[in-house]
Amino acid sequence: MTQANILLIYTGGTIGMIKDFETGALRAFNFNKLLERIPELSHLDCEIETVTFENPIDSSDMNPTYWIQMASIIEENYDAFDGFVVLHGSDTMSYSASALSFMLENLAKPVIFTGSQLPIGDLRTDAKENLITSIQVASLQDKHGKPQIKEVGLYFEYKLYRANRTTKINAEHFEAFNSLNYPPLAESGVHLKIFKENLRHPTGKKKLKVHKKMDHNIALIKLFPGITRSSLEGFLASKTIKAIILETYGAGNAPTETWFLDFLTEIKQKGIIIVNITQCSGGRVIMGQYETSVALKKLGIISGKDITTEAALAKLMYLLGRKTSQSEFKRIFETQIRGEMS
Repeated sequence: MTQANILLIYTGGTIGMIKDFETGALRAFNFNKLLERIPELSHLDCEIETVTFENPIDSSDMNPTYWIQMASIIEENYDAFDGFVVLHGSDTMSYSASALSFMLENLAKPVIFTGSQLPIGDLRTDAKENLITSIQVASLQDKHGKPQIKEVGLYFEYKLYRANRTTKINAEHFEAFNSLNYPPLAESGVHLKIFKENLRHPTGKKKLKVHKKMDHNIALIKLFPGITRSSLEGFLASKTIKAIILETYGAGNAPTETWFLDFLTEIKQKGIIIVNITQCSGGRVIMGQYETSVALKKLGIISGKDITTEAALAKLMYLLGRKTSQSEFKRIFETQIRGEMS
C-alpha cells in the first residue's frame, strides 16, 4: 500500500470563505495553510497539494469555460496524483460535476466534488466534515494500491453520490443534494461504508481522454399549464439553438393540443434535437405509457429516461461538441455511457 497523493482544486464557493469575527465580513481562505486551519487532515494517510483558480468564482457564474479549466488541471496532473477533490459552490455543483463525468473519458481515479452551506470558518459549518471525508474517499485504495473510486462523485452531508445522478434539493439544510434514481456510492457515519455494488468498474486500461469541446447552444423548456405558442416562438426564430430539453410532466407527458405538436414538428424539421425528460425529481420518462405521450414517441423525440436535467444538459453539450451525427444521436443519447441513466 502506498500513501495516496491528493490534489485539492478550489474553484470558488462558500466552502472557501472564512469569517472575520471582528467585522463579520467573509474573506477568501488561504488553502496553502489548510493544515493549520484543519489539523485533523494530518490524520489522513495521504499527501495533499492544492491549486486555486486565479480568480475564484461564485458558482452562479459557472460556465463551460471553467469546466474546461477544471478538466485541464486534472489532465495535467493526472499521472502525479491518485485522486482529486474539487471544491465548488453548491448552486451549480451538479451541473459541473455532471459535465466533468462526460469530459473525462476512461477515468480510473476519483474526482470528488464537494462544498458547503456555511463558510469553513463558521462556528456551525458543514465545510470541515465535507472536506475531510471527501479527501478520505479520494484517497481510498484497494489491496493492490489502486483507487477504489474510479468515477466523478459528489460528496455532501455524509453521502457520496454518483455526480451525474445528483440534484441540489435544498438551499438551507445541510442535506443539500440527493440522488433519487440511484443509490449512494458511500455513506459516512461511525464507519465509512463503501457500497461496491453501486460503483462503476471501468474495464481495460485505456488512457484518460479529456474532451474540451462542449457545445452549449442548448435551450431548456419547462412545460406548465397555460403555456402558449407565442411564448415559444423565439425557439423557432433562433439560428443558433441545436438542441432543446423538454421538461415534461410525470412519465414524459405533454399537452396534446394541435399547436403544441405542430411546434415540435417544426422544431424537428429545423434539425433541432429534442430530448424529453421528466420534471419530477424521481422516476423516469416512459413515452407511450399514457396517451399524452404517444404523439411524442411517434415524432421520434429522444427519451431521457431517468436522467437529471443537469446530466441531460451536460450530455447534450458533450455529444454536440463531438459533432455526433443526427442519425446516431438518438441511439447514443439513450445509451448509458457514464452511469448517468438506468
